[in-house]
Amino acid sequence: MKRALMILACALTAPASVVGAQATDSNTVRYVVSGVQVIQCRTPASIVVANLYLLGGLRQATPQTAGTESLLLAASERGSTKYPRDAMRRALARTGSEIGIAPREDWTTISIRTTPQELDSTWALFADRVMHPTLDSAEVELVRTQLLSGVRQRADSPDAMLDYLSDSIAYTGQPYALSTVGTAETISNITRAQLRRYHRDQFVTSRMLLVVVGNVAREKIETLVRTTIGTLPAGSYQWKAPEAGASLPTDAVFLRRTLPTNYIQGFIAGPPANHRDAAALRVAAAVLSGRLFSEIRSKRNLTYAVSANYRDRGLTSIALYVTTTAPDTTIALMKKEVQFIAKANIPTENLAPLVAQFITEYFLENETITAQADFLARAQLFRGDFRAGSKFVSELRAVTGDDIKRVVTQYFRDIRWVYVGDPAQMPRERLLRFP
Repeated sequence: MKRALMILACALTAPASVVGAQATDSNTVRYVVSGVQVIQCRTPASIVVANLYLLGGLRQATPQTAGTESLLLAASERGSTKYPRDAMRRALARTGSEIGIAPREDWTTISIRTTPQELDSTWALFADRVMHPTLDSAEVELVRTQLLSGVRQRADSPDAMLDYLSDSIAYTGQPYALSTVGTAETISNITRAQLRRYHRDQFVTSRMLLVVVGNVAREKIETLVRTTIGTLPAGSYQWKAPEAGASLPTDAVFLRRTLPTNYIQGFIAGPPANHRDAAALRVAAAVLSGRLFSEIRSKRNLTYAVSANYRDRGLTSIALYVTTTAPDTTIALMKKEVQFIAKANIPTENLAPLVAQFITEYFLENETITAQADFLARAQLFRGDFRAGSKFVSELRAVTGDDIKRVVTQYFRDIRWVYVGDPAQMPRERLLRFP
C-alpha cells in the first residue's frame, strides 16, 4: 500500500507557482527544454523511469501506413550511429537498464528504466536510438519478419483476434480502428525509404512529452534533453485530445472458429477522457463487473471470465467481455444486469465501499513508477494539466447513484459486438437487440 500511495504523491504535489517555474514546496513540475515538454516528479525511489511520449498514436497513421512507427522503433533496437546492435546490447546488460517500446492508440512510448547512477550512459543509448537509428536494410527485414510473424499469430489467439476486430468495428472510419502494430499487408509494404522519411518528418520536438519519475535533479534532465533530443527539428505538431466521431449503429460480426468455448465482446463508445461523465462511466463499469461476476460466474458457473472493462484512452469505452459455452443464456443474463442498473435507484452511500475498494485496487495495480509516469502523462494530455490527476479520487467519490443510472442509460446503446466461436449457438438478433 505504501508503494501504491506514491502514485498519488506526484499528482498531489502540484507547483504553487506558474507552470515552468521550480516551486520549492513541490516534487512535481512541468517545464520546456529546447521545445520538449517535460514533467518531472522527484521521488526517493532507487529506480528512474523516463518515458518519452511521441504524441499522436494512430492519428499519425493511415490504413496504408499503420505500423510504420512501430516498425521503425523496433528496427532502432538493432543499432544506431554510435551504438551498433551488439554494443547497444552489451551496454544495456552491463548497466542492468531497459529501453522499451510501447505503441498505443494516442501515443507511442519509448521508455528508460535504470538507476540514477546509470542514467547518463542509458540516456546516451536511448537518445542515439531516437535520433540516429541505423535502419540497416538487413536488420529492417529481420524485424519485419518478426513483426509479420506476431501479426499472423494474432489469428491463433481468440482473445487477440477479439480485441483486434472489436476496435476495427467499434471505430469504423476513425483512427482507433487501425492497429498500432499494423497489418500483414502494411508491414510488408512499408519500405526502408518510408521509414527514413517518417523519421525525418515525425521525430520532432513538438511531438514529444518527456515524463521523468525518480531521484534525479532537474538540472540533470535539462542538460540531457538540451544536448540530445532537444536538438531535433521543432516541427509543427500540435497535440489535441481526440474527439468522438459520429455515432455508429449496433452491429455484430461473427468469426467462425472451432473452439472449446465462445468468445464475445461488445464495445460501448464512451465520451472523451476529459468529459464530466468519464468518472461515472468508470464507476458504472465497476458496478456492472461485480454484478456480472456474481450472477454469471459465481451463481451459475457459465464462464470463467466475464467483465465490463473500462478502456482508459483519449476516447473512453467499455468492453463487455465473456467467454462461455452457453452464449445465448449468458448474453440474456448480461442484458438483464444492464437493464437492472439502468432502472435501479442505487443509494449513493452504497457506492462508497465499492469506490474505496476500486481506488485501492486501481493504485495497487498501477504501483510502479512507470505507472506513475503514465498517470501524469494522461492527466496532462487528456485533461490539459498534470495536476488534474489530483482530482481523480475526488471525482470518483462524487459519483452518485443517479449518475450511474444516467450514464448506463445514455451510453449502453449502439453496441458493436464481435463473436468468435460457433455462430449456431448465438442468434445474431439477440445481440442487435441488446440491451
